[in-house]
Amino acid sequence: MTNAEIAAELFLIPATSRTYVRRLLTRLGARDLAALVVLAYETGPVRPGR
Repeated sequence: MTNAEIAAELFLIPATSRTYVRRLLTRLGARDLAALVVLAYETGPVRPGR
């Protein structure tokens, strides 16, 4: 999802979703959103097909 799509899904303004994504990237050492998705699948918060 794009930052704008994430914002719409969570009822936030796009700037807030960008901030949240940037903080997650920094804290988890991921380079982009795709890396965050892979990490979510590997660690369990997201299951295939959801």
